[in-house]
Amino acid sequence: MNPTRTNNRTSRSRAADFGRGGSRFNPTAPTRSAAPARSGGSGRSGGHGRRPVAVQGEFALPVTVTPALPAVEAFADLDMPGQLLAALTAQGVSVPFPIQGATLPNTLAGRDALGRGRTGSGKTLAFGLALLARTAGQRAEPRQPLALVLVPTRELAQQVTDALAPYARSVRLRMATVVGGMSIGRQASALRGGAEVVVATPGRLKDLIDRGDCRLDQVAITVLDEADQMADMGFMPQVTELLDQVRPEGQRMLFSATLDRNVDRLVRRYLSDPVVHSVDPSAGAVTTMEHHVLHVHGTDKHRATTEIAAREGRVIMFLDTKRAVDKLTDHLLASGVRAAALHGGKAQSQRTRTLTQFKSGHVTVLVATNVAARGIHVDNLDLVVNVDPPTDHKDYLHRGGRTARAGESGSVVTLVTPNQRRDMTRLMTAAGIVPQTTQVRSGEEALGRITGAQTPSGIPVTITAPVAARRERSRGASSRGRRSPASAARRVSAHQSSFDAAA
Repeated sequence: MNPTRTNNRTSRSRAADFGRGGSRFNPTAPTRSAAPARSGGSGRSGGHGRRPVAVQGEFALPVTVTPALPAVEAFADLDMPGQLLAALTAQGVSVPFPIQGATLPNTLAGRDALGRGRTGSGKTLAFGLALLARTAGQRAEPRQPLALVLVPTRELAQQVTDALAPYARSVRLRMATVVGGMSIGRQASALRGGAEVVVATPGRLKDLIDRGDCRLDQVAITVLDEADQMADMGFMPQVTELLDQVRPEGQRMLFSATLDRNVDRLVRRYLSDPVVHSVDPSAGAVTTMEHHVLHVHGTDKHRATTEIAAREGRVIMFLDTKRAVDKLTDHLLASGVRAAALHGGKAQSQRTRTLTQFKSGHVTVLVATNVAARGIHVDNLDLVVNVDPPTDHKDYLHRGGRTARAGESGSVVTLVTPNQRRDMTRLMTAAGIVPQTTQVRSGEEALGRITGAQTPSGIPVTITAPVAARRERSRGASSRGRRSPASAARRVSAHQSSFDAAA
């Protein structure tokens, strides 16, 4: 499943474009692949010819020199191991999403790929199946993974791991998740035990490399998922440092819902004659998603927010700051709404528990900062509310992308006070969206019709762990015994050392 790749990346100089350091390529390592031979030996910065005109706010996509293989309409038409096809069937997945059908024939053949698709369009399996199929049958040495997926946040790392785990098991590949806010010692132990596939946030992976617990010189397949967010979060220096350590001739895939000019240098520096596929425009127009701008008076906004939160069914509410999230959550609980807070100031165990409770319905309102704007998939979530309007159109698109996923329907509602109207109009124009605009007040029919708002019970509630979770924790505590103060101190120190503490 690992045919030899015909073109050697070492024949093309990346240093001409960005002055990178010496190569770590191991000439004795087996080469792979597939793709038709690529023309020329030009550097990455100038080998794509003239670029088409870019969408506003984005860079012009590179021109593919080598023609792409045609798309497929069924997974059975792909050259994948039988175990992967059986796992897809067992998971009830038979028909590929457009981005999967278009890119997989090429990425399975070893081609680099640049894929853009709205959130929920199937990007994870688009890169994940190719990564697993091309790694199947190999075994990683301790501390030396063979494939790497870089993501911006802990939540997205966990979602990618969960999505790929059943398929990785089917081809006997070991996965390790490397993120901040969790025990670095356990992650180092997983890498020492050997993991073919690592899903990581940049800061924690760099920590482990600096400690000598991981090396990337055997990584032959690298994926950047949501690269634009990594750039926005200031991770670009770490990302490029990590990419400079993987095998130079290896395969690279970059998938994102938006591609702005922060990503342009990654494409030019690290992708060679990539297959380019865009499922939607950058705005990610989703026909099953409604966009509402609700004009509210500042004095009435708090009451309107409370009534929306008291609706039947789940809702994610986005605010700008951790303090605002905590304050609204406390108010909703006191009003009788089963709410929980999610932001970067919470410990990873709290964040994981909160997401589990929200997905199960134990919590009906998730009050969050932008930490929840990507990497969270919740089935049948039909409403997202921007209590604080985002300041960037990409944030709007990603917040809204938590609903209307995989063909489902949903609504995105933004509460806008009079002094925010002009900025919101500009943001919607940049996002390519024409919303329905309505003047509303708390208690009015229009608010209930659009959002399902209703009057809360007013009976304070306390969110406790479900009975099953409490029993599980109790069993775990009794089997482990009481931790010593020294052990607890080491755990606190490990948490504080992470680069990703606020990611």
